[in-house]
Amino acid sequence: MKYWTPVKPLFYNFMKKRPVFCYAWLLLFLVIPLNGSCLNFDESVLSDSLNFELNQPKDSSIFQRLLSTEITDSAINFKKRRTLCYAVGLGGTALAHIALSQLWYKDFPQSKFHFFNDNKEWLQMDKCGHAFSSYYLGLVGIEAAKWAGVPKNKQWKWAIFGSIFQDPIEIWDGLSAGWGASLGDLAANTTGTLLSAGQQALWQEQKIKMKFSFHTTNFAKQRPNVLGQSLNEQLLKDYNGQTYWLCYSPIKKRKWIGLAIGYGANGMLGGFNNVWTDKNKVVHDYSNTPRYRQYYLSLDIDFTQIKTKSKFLKTLFFMANCIKIPAPALEFCRGKFSGHGFYF
Repeated sequence: MKYWTPVKPLFYNFMKKRPVFCYAWLLLFLVIPLNGSCLNFDESVLSDSLNFELNQPKDSSIFQRLLSTEITDSAINFKKRRTLCYAVGLGGTALAHIALSQLWYKDFPQSKFHFFNDNKEWLQMDKCGHAFSSYYLGLVGIEAAKWAGVPKNKQWKWAIFGSIFQDPIEIWDGLSAGWGASLGDLAANTTGTLLSAGQQALWQEQKIKMKFSFHTTNFAKQRPNVLGQSLNEQLLKDYNGQTYWLCYSPIKKRKWIGLAIGYGANGMLGGFNNVWTDKNKVVHDYSNTPRYRQYYLSLDIDFTQIKTKSKFLKTLFFMANCIKIPAPALEFCRGKFSGHGFYF
């Protein structure tokens, strides 16, 4: 029988055991690249150089030497930045998966590689989580590409990092007797990557953004060992309180405000159903608790559209933009509409 694995709390347990390593890695991978990329500093340098060239006499030998030196220096700087991105991104990914195999998977029975169909678990809320993670890892890749001076028409390729980081987890799952590789998880990872990479390829920007919100529920109290005891655990494990959003700003002159369409689910005490047997072999039957999907329409704020010259604030806004702000919302579930004056 498959072990309980909502969100497969791999990274939670890993960070709990090795927090210093994780925080240092995230600092290198997120903060340093984003701090430079938010300003598009490198693209502006090349742009200024080219504009300067057009305003100078074509026979200016001194100008030609200066321009050549400036572009060469910029190219060298970009090359160093790309090397750093490759080292931190790919090296960090390899190191993280090696650590996962040693700190988590080795404690569970191993088997031959196999697949497991978990597509009906948690009303697909876990799949939304996979897509969400892959989408934002893809955005980090795009921002790193900007910082490394990658041309705009090629930056979308760096969004593939979302799948590069997440897909190998299915290999570890496939070699574990209690789990199994999931085609649904792989499809969700690919969906998140396509959402970030596709928009970057088409528009060189993210017009539709994926976001997340969470509120506590009473279901965690009924089954705390599965849905979480503390707030931090519930944030990852209690799918009843999670909502995933697609946000779009339709007003060109007010891009900071937009509409959000959300998806959530409720009534879930287990992955496939609400009946389970605990470690004392006591059967808990909550099959009378209905499990249902929820759909939302709400307002949202796009923090990345807030104008500021501060590199710190731009980085902060980028990282905070994955959270859907609390706002009034219209809910549709079980064939009925209802309103929320304040939903998160």
